[in-house]
Amino acid sequence: MGSPPRFSPHLAWRRILCIFFLPFISSGFAPRIKYTDKFIFEKEPLTSSKPRFNWSHLTPLELKDRSVGLQAEEGVGRNPYFTLEGHEFLIFGGSIHYFRVPREYWRDRLLKLRACGFNTVTTYVPWNLHEPESGKFDFSGNLDLEAFVLLAAEVGLWVILRPGPYVCSELDLGGLPSRLLQDPTTQLRTTNRTFVEAVDKYFDHLIARVVPLQYRKGGPIIAVQVENEYGSFNKDKNYMPYLHKALLERGVVELLLTSDNTNKVLNGHIKGVLATINMNSFRADTFEQLFKVQKNKPILIMEYWVGWFDTWGKRHTPTDAGDVENTVTEFIQLDISFNVYMFHGGTNFGFMNGGIHFTHYRAVITSYDYDAVLTEAGDYTDKYFKLRKLFQSVFVTPLPLLPKPTHKAVYPSMRPSLYLPLWDVLQYLNRPVVSRTPLNMENLPIHGGNGQAFGLVLYEATICSGGRLHVEARDVAQVFLNETSLGILADETQNVDVPTITECQLLRILVENQGRVNFSWKIQDQRKGIIGSVTINSVPLENFTIYSLEMRTSFFRRLRTAIWRPVSDDHLGPAFYLGTLKAGSSPRDTFLALPSWKYGFVFINGRNLGRYWNIGPQGTLYLPGAWLNPGNNEIILFEKRKSGSYIYSTDKPVL
Repeated sequence: MGSPPRFSPHLAWRRILCIFFLPFISSGFAPRIKYTDKFIFEKEPLTSSKPRFNWSHLTPLELKDRSVGLQAEEGVGRNPYFTLEGHEFLIFGGSIHYFRVPREYWRDRLLKLRACGFNTVTTYVPWNLHEPESGKFDFSGNLDLEAFVLLAAEVGLWVILRPGPYVCSELDLGGLPSRLLQDPTTQLRTTNRTFVEAVDKYFDHLIARVVPLQYRKGGPIIAVQVENEYGSFNKDKNYMPYLHKALLERGVVELLLTSDNTNKVLNGHIKGVLATINMNSFRADTFEQLFKVQKNKPILIMEYWVGWFDTWGKRHTPTDAGDVENTVTEFIQLDISFNVYMFHGGTNFGFMNGGIHFTHYRAVITSYDYDAVLTEAGDYTDKYFKLRKLFQSVFVTPLPLLPKPTHKAVYPSMRPSLYLPLWDVLQYLNRPVVSRTPLNMENLPIHGGNGQAFGLVLYEATICSGGRLHVEARDVAQVFLNETSLGILADETQNVDVPTITECQLLRILVENQGRVNFSWKIQDQRKGIIGSVTINSVPLENFTIYSLEMRTSFFRRLRTAIWRPVSDDHLGPAFYLGTLKAGSSPRDTFLALPSWKYGFVFINGRNLGRYWNIGPQGTLYLPGAWLNPGNNEIILFEKRKSGSYIYSTDKPVL
C-alpha cells in the first residue's frame, strides 16, 4: 500500500467535526473543538470506486523474510501509521477466545474471520484454566494455545496475544487462579511478593510456549499485551513496569502494548509501550488521554465493543449493525487500526463465567454471544455481512469465499427417567473434609493444598435446637434440616429460622459459587462458600463435614455405578436427573430448552454445558454437535430446586 493521498486541511476539519460533534450539536450541546489537529490527512472517501488496500502479500503464509515485525511509524505531513516488515499496514482485528469455542470449530471460526476481511485475531490467555493447580499446567484439548495460534497462521491471520496474568474477559476472578485468595495478605495485581512469585512461575511456563510463536521466530504473533486495563485498577505504580520487564526478560521481542478505557489511559500506560484504548463509539473526549501520553503514534482501538455481555435477570440489549458499520468506516477513513470485541464470543462452558458487583452482585450468563459479529454458535449476522461488504470495497484483491453455514438439528424431546437426590450422591464424592469451623471453598485442604476453584460446597453440622440461623455465605446458599428446605440465602439475606426440634438433627448448607467478580478492586475479596461464622441464636456452630461438589468428569463416571431411582413428580430439592438424547447418525449443533426446570446445570457425556436459570435472559443452552456421539448420548441435569418435565431441542437460540 502506498502513501495516502493528501486532502485539503479544510476537508479534514469538516469530516472531523462530523465524526465527533454532530451528535452533540443535534442534542443542543456543542463542546469546544479539540484534538482535530491529530488527524491531518485522510484517505480517499470510502465511497470511491478505487480500492485502497492490498495486503495479499502481508499474511503469515506469504511473508517469509522477517526481521522487523510490526512497527509504529511517523512521517512528515501525515498521520502516524503501522508498518509490517516495512509495508504500511492497518490492523483489522477480531477477538476469538479459543477456550470458549470447541476445538473442533476453531478452523471454522477463523476461516469466517478471514473471509469477512480481517487480518488479525486476538485472544486472551486464562491463567486459572491453564494452571488449575500450582505447578500443574494444562495446554491440551480446548486449551491448546499453541495449536490455536498455529492454526490462525495456517488460515492466514496474524495474532495479538493478551496473556494477562489478569485478563478480565468476564471470567471467574478475571482469569486469576482462585488459590491466590487463600492468603488474605496477598494483594492481587500488585507487586506483592506472594502474587508476583506466582506470576513469575506461570510466566516461566507460558512465555516459553509463546516465544517460538512470535513473528520474528516465524510465527504469527505480531504484538503482545502487557496485562489488561490496569488503569481501571491502578493500585501499584510498580506493577505494570514489573510485568513489562517480565515479558522482555523471557524473550518477548514483538510490539508490546497496553489496553485501557479511554478515560483511564493516564493510569494504565507504560513508558516505551504503545498505549491502546477501548471504546464503543466516538465521543468528544475519546482521544484526550491517549494524546497526552503519545502524540506521535498510530491509534489502535484494542477493543471496539460491537455488543456487550449479559447477566442473569437483566434484559438482553442488542446493538445496531448499522452503527457498527458506520464506526468501522470512520476507523478506516482516519487510518485507525482496530480490534472488534467480540468477533465471536462463544460460550462460558462449565463454571468459567465471572460476575459483576457495582451496586449488587450479578453473575454473567453461560452464553458469551456478546451480540458479536458471529453468534455464539458461529452463525453469520447482519454485522458480519455489513463489515464484509465494507472491507471488500477497500481491498484490491477479492475476499475468500464464505465458509458454509453450520447446520443445526432438532432432536426428539426427552424426559429424564431416573434421578438421584443429592443426599444419595454423597457417597460417590471424594472423601469429605472434617473441620471444627466452616472453611471457604478456596481454603479447603484438597487438590494438594490448592483448594476448590469452581462449583458447589455442601456443609453439614449436627444441631440440637432451633432458632435464628445466621450464615455468612457467598454466593447462594440453600439451607436444609435433614432433607427439608428451610430457605435460600443470597445477597443481603443471611438469616433463616430453624424450627423447634426435640432431638438432634442434621443441618445442611449447600453453597454455590456463581462466578467470582472479574472487574474492579472487589477481586481482592472473592472467597466463596461459607466465608464467616455459622450461628444459631448467636452461638457459633462447630464440627462440620464438608463435601466438595466440583462436577468433574471423573465424578460422573462414578455415578454410572449408582442405583438411580425412577423419577417422581415434582421432586423438591437438589438432585441429578438422567436421560438420553438421541442424536442420530450425524450429530449437529443444537440448543437445549428447559422451560419447566428452575435452576441448574446440564452435562452431556460428562461435559458441563453451563448454567440454566429460568429468570433469563438466556433461554437455551448451546450444545455443540462435535460433543455428541452418533446415537445415544447421556444427559444429566443437576437441578437445585424442583424437578421439571421435558428437555427440548431447538435449532434457534433464545437470548
